[in-house]
Amino acid sequence: MKIKKIPMRTCVVTKEKLEKKDLIRVVRTPEAKVIIDLTGKANGRGAYLKKDIEVIKKARLSKILERHLDIEIESSVYDELEKLCN
Repeated sequence: MKIKKIPMRTCVVTKEKLEKKDLIRVVRTPEAKVIIDLTGKANGRGAYLKKDIEVIKKARLSKILERHLDIEIESSVYDELEKLCN
C-alpha cells in the first residue's frame, strides 16, 4: 500500500517545520488584500503561522508577516487570527 505524503510547511515566526494542518496560512492576494486562508489554496503570496496564541502575538509585535508579505497588515487580521487559536 502506498504511504501518503504529509505536507510540511515552516512557521515564519518559530521556523518550525510542522504539518500543514497545524498551521494557519495568511495570504496577500493579487488585489493587495490580506486574508486568512483556511482552505490552503487561495491565490497569492502566503505565509504560515503556528496555531498558537503566543506565536500570533509575537508576529504582531515583530511585524514579521508584514515583511514576508510586503504589505501593511491591519490589526483586525491579527484579531481574527487570535480568535482562530482559541
